[in-house]
Amino acid sequence: MVKIGIAEDDVKIAALLKTALEENGYDVANVYNGTDALQTFLSQKFDLFIVDIMMPGLNGIQLCKHLRNDHISTPILMLTAMGTIDDKVTGLDAGADDYLVKPFHLKELLARVNALLRRQTGIENTKNHQLCFADLCLDTYSKEVIRADIKIELSAKEFDLLELFLRNPNRLLSRQFIAEQVWDINFETGTNVIDVYINFLRKKIEKNFDRKLIHTKINMGYILK
Repeated sequence: MVKIGIAEDDVKIAALLKTALEENGYDVANVYNGTDALQTFLSQKFDLFIVDIMMPGLNGIQLCKHLRNDHISTPILMLTAMGTIDDKVTGLDAGADDYLVKPFHLKELLARVNALLRRQTGIENTKNHQLCFADLCLDTYSKEVIRADIKIELSAKEFDLLELFLRNPNRLLSRQFIAEQVWDINFETGTNVIDVYINFLRKKIEKNFDRKLIHTKINMGYILK
């Protein structure tokens, strides 16, 4: 369940937000001042923060800055009664992702919450399908491989082989393991198909680069390091 943290010192507004969000399937935790909010938001995993600007302890601007300084990238929707352009810019510069001026309709709040969560899901999905090691990156969605900003064309098997290495960095992979994972076959000691494809892959991702990435362990296998 998606978890949302609300920092709002007005108990009635906080209760209204909590009820509306829970009715829409969200798990909600309320805190009523900036100091407690910082401690709660740093100690638990949240998918979204809703933060009021005017709060005792830390105000919303200070809370946003603390969260961003602690490398918390969770989306922040800021609530405020101050609706000037300068107020909005101050909130966004502090690290907020969106800004909603009081009074607001719950439909608009829910729409903004959903939009921020969709955006964050897109960012997370992008991260999940990009595998990187050193200056080499592979995208499992687009099937692109890039090293040091140079695009590298791989065959399907070369791509699968590189993906296996990138999912197992600094781990010694035996020929038997590689055969099972990439070719879905049992390794036969009389064949050199794995060594041949390793050589193909090396030529493409290491040629013209000073740093070698795939290393041979004699009679043991290969390692990406």
